Amino acid sequence: MIYYEQFVLDNGLRVFVHEDESTPIAAVNILYNVGSRDEDPSRTGFAHLFEHLMFGGSRHIPSYDEPLQKVGGENNAFTSPDITNYYITLPAANLETAFWLESDRMLSLSFDPQVLDVQQKVVIEEFKQRYLNQPYGDVWLKLRPLAYQQHPYRWATIGKDISHIENATLDDVKAFFFKYYLPNNAILVVAGNVTVEQIKQLCKKWFEPIPAGEQYIRQLPSEPIQGEARKLETSAKVPLNGLYKAYHMPGRFDLDFYRTDLLSDMLGRSKSSRLYQKLLRDNPLFSNVGAYLTSSIDPGLLVVQGTLNAGISLEEADAAVEAVIQEFVEQTVPEDELAKVKNQAEATLAFAEVELLNRAMNLAFAANSGNPDLVNEEAAHIQAVTADDVQSIAGKVLRKENCSTLYYRAA
Repeated sequence: MIYYEQFVLDNGLRVFVHEDESTPIAAVNILYNVGSRDEDPSRTGFAHLFEHLMFGGSRHIPSYDEPLQKVGGENNAFTSPDITNYYITLPAANLETAFWLESDRMLSLSFDPQVLDVQQKVVIEEFKQRYLNQPYGDVWLKLRPLAYQQHPYRWATIGKDISHIENATLDDVKAFFFKYYLPNNAILVVAGNVTVEQIKQLCKKWFEPIPAGEQYIRQLPSEPIQGEARKLETSAKVPLNGLYKAYHMPGRFDLDFYRTDLLSDMLGRSKSSRLYQKLLRDNPLFSNVGAYLTSSIDPGLLVVQGTLNAGISLEEADAAVEAVIQEFVEQTVPEDELAKVKNQAEATLAFAEVELLNRAMNLAFAANSGNPDLVNEEAAHIQAVTADDVQSIAGKVLRKENCSTLYYRAA
C-alpha cells in the first residue's frame, strides 16, 4: 500500500507526497503530460529530444548535473509515447537542491543554440545506433505504422525520420517547451523521509512562482477498428528470421487491460507459457518466443514475437503461432493456469513497491490517469479477472483481422 497526501498549487501543479521515515533518501519525480503521441507528424522525436535538452542547462543554472552530484544525488529521465518523466534520488537532508534544479528548468530552459546542436547530434547518433545499425533495431519503425493508420502511435518515440531532428530549429524548441512544459501540465511526486508540511513550504518557495500556461487539451485521432489482417515483409543482415504479430487491445486504464495482460502472460511470459512450451520445448521452431503488451494509455498492442531456429521458414512458424492462438481462443481457460499468472502479476507489483523511486513513479503515473488511487487498486483488479473474462477478451483481441504481421527475413 502506497500512502500519500496531495495538494494543488495556484499555478495548477499537482503535488503528491508519500512519507517513508524508514529511509534516509528522498525521491523527486516530475511527470510531464506529453509524449511522442502529442507531436506534429512532420516534427516527430521532439518529446525525446526534450528529454536530452532538459539536462543542458536552465535559465539560472548552466550545469544541471554538477550541483546534484555535490550533494550525493542521481538523476535520469525517460520518454514514452504517453509521458516524459524526470526523477532525482538524493539524501533527504539535501532535498531542497532537487527543488531548486527542477523548478528552474520548469521555469525555462537556457535555449542555448550550442546545447541544441550538441543534443541533436546525440539523438541522431542514438537513432542510428539503436534503430538503424542494430540487428532488428528498426522493427518498431516498421511495425508501428503497419499496426496504426491514424493514431500518432504510428511513429516510434525516437521519431519517424532522422531529418525531423536534424531540421529542428530553436523556434521549434521554444514552441514545444512553452506548450507542454508547464506546471499545470505536470505532476510532482516527492517520496521518502519527508513531511507534507515541508513539501508544501518548498513548493511555495520554488514552484508556485512559476506562471501557469494555456491548458493543453489533448485531441488525438482515434485509431479505427482494424477490419482485415495486415502483413509486411522486410529483410536485413540479421542472424535469424524474426516473426512479429501485433494485435490491437484496450488502453492502460481500461478494465479489459488487466484481462489482456493476464492473457499475454499465459501466452508468452515465462517458460511455463503456452508459446514457450509448444513452440520452443515440444516443437523447437523458435530460439526464443514470447508475448507482451505495449501498455500504452490509448489503445495499445499485444505483441507476439520470436526469432526462429535455423532452417525453419517464417510461414511454418507463423502457422504454428496461429495454431496456439486459435487453441487459446477455442478452449476453456484452466483455473490453475490463470491463478499462476495472477500470482506472478501480483508478485511483480509487490516487488515494484520495494524501491522508493518505483513507488514515486507509479504514484505519478496513476495520478496522470486521473485516479491516483489506482496505484493501490491494481492487485484487486488483477484478482477480479475470471477465466471467462480471459476467454472473452481472447476472442476479441486475438482475431486474425485484428493482427498486423511482420516477417523479418535474414538476408
